[in-house]
Amino acid sequence: MSSKEKPTLGGTRIKTRKRNIAAPLDPAAFADAVVQIYLDNAGDLELVAKSIESSDLNFSRYGDTFFEVVFTGGRTQPGTIKPDEGERHPYSVLDCEPKREAILPSVLYIQKILRRRPFLIKSLENVMRRFLQSLELFEENERKKLAIFTALTFSQKLSGLPPETVFQPLLKDNLVAKGLVLSFMTDFFKEYLIENSLDDLISLLKRGKMEDNLLDFFPTAKRSAEGFSEHFIKEGLAALAEYNEKKIFEVKLKEMKSALTTQIAEETDISEVIEAVKQQVKDAKLPDVEVVRILWDVLMDAVQWSGKNQQQNANAALRQVRTWSKLLNAFCTNGKLELELMYKVQIQCYEDAKLMKLFPEIIRSLYDLDVLAEDTVLHWFRKGANPKGRQTFVKALEPFVNWLEEAEEED
Repeated sequence: MSSKEKPTLGGTRIKTRKRNIAAPLDPAAFADAVVQIYLDNAGDLELVAKSIESSDLNFSRYGDTFFEVVFTGGRTQPGTIKPDEGERHPYSVLDCEPKREAILPSVLYIQKILRRRPFLIKSLENVMRRFLQSLELFEENERKKLAIFTALTFSQKLSGLPPETVFQPLLKDNLVAKGLVLSFMTDFFKEYLIENSLDDLISLLKRGKMEDNLLDFFPTAKRSAEGFSEHFIKEGLAALAEYNEKKIFEVKLKEMKSALTTQIAEETDISEVIEAVKQQVKDAKLPDVEVVRILWDVLMDAVQWSGKNQQQNANAALRQVRTWSKLLNAFCTNGKLELELMYKVQIQCYEDAKLMKLFPEIIRSLYDLDVLAEDTVLHWFRKGANPKGRQTFVKALEPFVNWLEEAEEED
């Protein structure tokens, strides 16, 4: 008989994994608890904030509900702004007066809450987006309160709130068509500019991807540069109107420069180029001075410059001037514009080392090609106002000026 113990068929105990049983959502109880905190502290936001900080409420689960209570005084029905069943308090943002001093405490209160619970910023975004998409459901004074609140959140640099959260939901066609968006943004701009500069506002609009689309806030019938200026000047925001006019002007200049660059590169017939430029100037109402500056910039940008060979650069620049002299001549129609062209040449030769020594040759060539008149050259030489490199260029141009003066005396 073997002394070894025989194996048994005793079963192995299998451990069962415990399931995480999630408690059912109960936003109503959460909302009632927050409302009670407001009521217990009679709406004193300092005391409300302290009570919320010491509470064991589940903010990570009911963040959206919390901000519904902050904005409206209680819970709202899912997907709407309509009040839901449950307790309410009278100290909400929408219960305030539509004034800065009445709404600012709520902004500072939210800022304090977000410092302790930064994850709630996403819930604030959600609620603000929902409300802004539903502007037509609010009364006029409520929309103004929302605009003031929104402006203050950015003015106070409420941590983490991205501008696109505010601006993009507003661009719903029905809201824009009713003029609600324009009214909201006008109140927003007015409030924001109380403590911030226009540059701050433009920076905010850039981050919200709206800097180039301000007209999108206007109903279609009023969507024009003139309508923009008229509206904001009337509302006391002339600086914003001036900014937009400047922006439109820069866009028109850029478009003209782009079209001209293409024509120069393709060596389009000069007469066609002249007509095209004249039409653009007429359509865009561009000042003659700006046109002259653009013409020179485009012509020089099109030159194939040599890295080191100075003589090649000189030949290339003068060749370009000769080739397109009729284009310059067509728009340098008086002494003021001719002088502007000389200033433009002066500045470029001063700022571009490879052109520094070409100034007198370029001016002489422009004179020979009847782009610059003798009186213009002499005026620049004697009374030119631009100081950039002037002393060097006056000395370089002196032999040519002496020749002009001698020829004048002989005549």
